[in-house]
Order: sequence, then structure tokens, then C-alpha cells
Amino acid sequence: MQVTATIKDVAREAKVSVASVSRALNGSGGVTPATEQRIREAATRLRYVPHGAARSLITKRTHTVGALMPDLHGEFFSELIRGIDLEARSHGLHLLVSSSHDGVDDAAAALRAMQGRVDGIVILSSPRVDAAFLDANLPEGLPTVLLNSGVKGTAHAVLNIDNFAGTYAMVRHLAGLGHKRIALVSGPKDNFDAQQREAGFRAAMAELAPNEPLRVVAGDFSEQSGYQAGLELLALKTRPQAVFAANDMMAVGCLQAFKEAGVEVPGEIALAGFDDIPIARYVTPSLSTVRVRIADLGKNAMDLLADLMDRPGVSAASVHTLGCDIVVRESCGAQRGAAAGATTKKTQRKPVR
Repeated sequence: MQVTATIKDVAREAKVSVASVSRALNGSGGVTPATEQRIREAATRLRYVPHGAARSLITKRTHTVGALMPDLHGEFFSELIRGIDLEARSHGLHLLVSSSHDGVDDAAAALRAMQGRVDGIVILSSPRVDAAFLDANLPEGLPTVLLNSGVKGTAHAVLNIDNFAGTYAMVRHLAGLGHKRIALVSGPKDNFDAQQREAGFRAAMAELAPNEPLRVVAGDFSEQSGYQAGLELLALKTRPQAVFAANDMMAVGCLQAFKEAGVEVPGEIALAGFDDIPIARYVTPSLSTVRVRIADLGKNAMDLLADLMDRPGVSAASVHTLGCDIVVRESCGAQRGAAAGATTKKTQRKPVR
């Protein structure tokens, strides 16, 4: 049976006190360079690993942060988590990830499981994460950053994408190509991002094509719902000239429906999405979209959280907005050279801190 070395064993091996071992391995100073080297060599020989839980009792820090997502499936979530994780590591922090796709009870259970294990948490918005839920389930004083959240009156920091302006800019771009009959494949009705994107679409259409009837087909952000929406749009007596899908996964599903029906994109129907997930540039035709730098969104959220963790007691209540740009590719029918002028002026990138 293998016996795990303790801090006392290291102290005995290095012929120093337990306090000296603790100071040397924690990097807090108080020992000479020669003594520190002797202690580290002794710890290596004995394969000593500091006890994280015991250290946390002393420092009151776990050096771990949490991320609660409504789901973990899909390129958006993987890119977001990648951005959070990379920035967490740069701050010397570890990341715990959980999801709440099974409902409010699942979300509450995930938060309870993280209590005492994390120094702060990033929460991506979902309909069940409202102000009452946060008050009931978040420990008081736990640094928290809400992502893409419409929660009002919260004491937490909020980081949102400028969904409205990004959508407005893309619809304006499509109209500028001569498309007046523009349809929307919307997202879930209770999703904050989807609500803001639909509001941007309606505002742009009211200004750019006020005499056109609104063509809105419901989706749920999944590829399958985009496919079904594409079939519905093709069945209309008067087909749209362009389709804006509220996320790229639905745009990809829509594209497949059009291809199966023999409808050319962009020759017969132009198509655009939102998010700029990695696959968007590799489908055929490549997808024009509103670019959210998803990994940067996660990075900025983590950076904001780390700042809150370093300033305990300081009010966290604030709202930050991450801008986005339109990316012109093949699916909207614009010339490739037009991409240089496609950056939206409506969506200004704002500092996170």
C-alpha cells in the first residue's frame, strides 16, 4: 500500500520546520533561496502534493471558477468554454463546467454543487435564470458574471452581445444588395439573445422596407428547426429574396433545405446567420453572418470575473456590451470585395472594463 507523503515528511527530509515548508511551497517568502531549493528538492523526492482543500481553508480561495451553461452541445458553447478556460488558466485558475438543460431544478442543483468549490462563477443566460432564481441560489458575495442576460435590478456584472445592432446591420446589408423581401428565422421566444435579434430585424425592416409584410418563422436555435423553417419559407406563395437566421446553426439547416429543394443560394435566395461559428466558413456556399468573437466573449467574461474576485466588497453591478461585425461571404450574393466595407457602424466595440 502506497503511503502519501505529508508536509511533516517534507519538513523532516529537508530538516526545517513545517512553517518553512509551507512558506516555500506557497511562494510567500520568509526563507532563503538555498532553503527553498532544499525544500522543493525534498518535496520532489517524496512526491509530495500540497493538499488543496487544506490550503483553501487557510487562504479562503479554491483557485477554481465555475461556468453554468444552459447546454454544452454545439460549436457556440465549445468556443465559449474554450475562451473562459484559456483566460482562467492565465489567471492561475481551474474551471468547473456544468449545464442546466433539464430545467430550473437542474440549474439550482448545479449551483449547489459548486458552492464552496469555486471563487466565482460565469452564468450564461437562460429563461430560468432570473433575478429571483439568482437571489435564491447564489451565495451572497460570490463574484458572478452574467452572460447575455436581460435580468434587471441585479447586483451582478452583466456582459452582453450587441444583438440588436448586429442584426440591424446585417438586414441593412441585405437590403443594400437589393433584397426587400427578407424573412427571419427567429430563436426561442423566451431567449434574451433571440428577443434582441428579432427586435433588430423588426426595426431594420420598418425603416428599410416599410411596405413589406413581415415574414417571421419560428426556430429554436437548432439545425433541425432551421431546416423546418427553410421548408416553410419555400412553401410560401411569395418566397423571400433573402433569409436572416437568428443563429448560424439554423442558417445551416435552412441551407440544407434549400439545397434539397434545388433552390440556389444565393442565386434564388440569399442567406445569412449570426454568431460566426467555425463551420460557417466551410459550408458551401460559405455563410455570411454576424461575427461574435465567441472565444473572446468567454475570455472577457473570465477577465471581468477575475477582476471582481480580486476586489472583494466592491459593487459588481454593471452592464458591458461586446460589439460584433458582419462578415460578408458567398451566401448573401455580395461580391467578395465588399467584405472590407461590411463592418457595422451600429455596433461599436466597448471596453469590458
